[in-house]
Amino acid sequence: MRFIEEVVVDEFLPTVRSMLAEDLRERGFTQLEVADALGISQSAVSKYAHGEVARHERVVADDRVRDLVDRVGEGLAAGDLTPVGALVEIEVLIRRLEEGDLLADLHEEAMPALSDADVEFSVHDPDSGLRERERVLGSVRRGLRTLTNASGFAGLIPNVGANVVECLDDATTVDDVAAVPGRLVDVKGQAMVPGEPEFGVSEHVASVLLAAREAGSTARGAVNLRYDPETVETLADSYPTVEFDPERPTHEAVREAVAAADLPADSDDGTLVCYQTGAVGIEPIIYVLAPTASEAAAIVRKIV
Repeated sequence: MRFIEEVVVDEFLPTVRSMLAEDLRERGFTQLEVADALGISQSAVSKYAHGEVARHERVVADDRVRDLVDRVGEGLAAGDLTPVGALVEIEVLIRRLEEGDLLADLHEEAMPALSDADVEFSVHDPDSGLRERERVLGSVRRGLRTLTNASGFAGLIPNVGANVVECLDDATTVDDVAAVPGRLVDVKGQAMVPGEPEFGVSEHVASVLLAAREAGSTARGAVNLRYDPETVETLADSYPTVEFDPERPTHEAVREAVAAADLPADSDDGTLVCYQTGAVGIEPIIYVLAPTASEAAAIVRKIV
């Protein structure tokens, strides 16, 4: 794990300080004056002057960095810019280069997993897409732990397998839904998880969740279970319950059933139970929808 601040401290700032020290020396500053202007020691200035501090070639070659060094050096030499003013100018450029620019690129090189996320990432934005995706993946992992640690959960896994899913806030397709690749299966009484959660790997449970959301549900998480009338009855005692037609396309049937249901006012958190009782060649299934995947799993654990 490497933070973008480390890239700034280890690669960007030493390069910029070295460039500034060289610029000021060329403008007639003594080593002491350079040290005072940059807030560093004379020995550091000496190292810069003798090339003992490595410069990052991409930082040196960037026209905006070179322009900054020229402007700051000229301002300090002319007395038009104070060290505080110089600091502000450098900070502004750093923030600009962190947002999908040079420093973001260097950060991705240091942390290849960032580029693998395939999402726009603003490192200092608390609402960034990457942060939300990681939050969703974390919730799915917690849901999986809740279920796989629950004695008896394997007995609730349908023949087609189970899944634990959660979508992004603005989800529109299955690519916006995180789930287990493949499905959870019952292996000798144990729920087996085939792999780490990722986005875009669930068609069926994701489709049910997205359909319910299209009909007005605010749920973002879901778990599917083996159908049993007693299970439906138990869940119906605490949560709104909707039946849909298994012989129609699932997405369409769920969307229309949820839209037509007279859901109580206290179901605004999105918690909802959808089920179908099966048909020829179609296994009956229960879907537990909740605000998050981990909350859906917690509901299921209560009935194990």
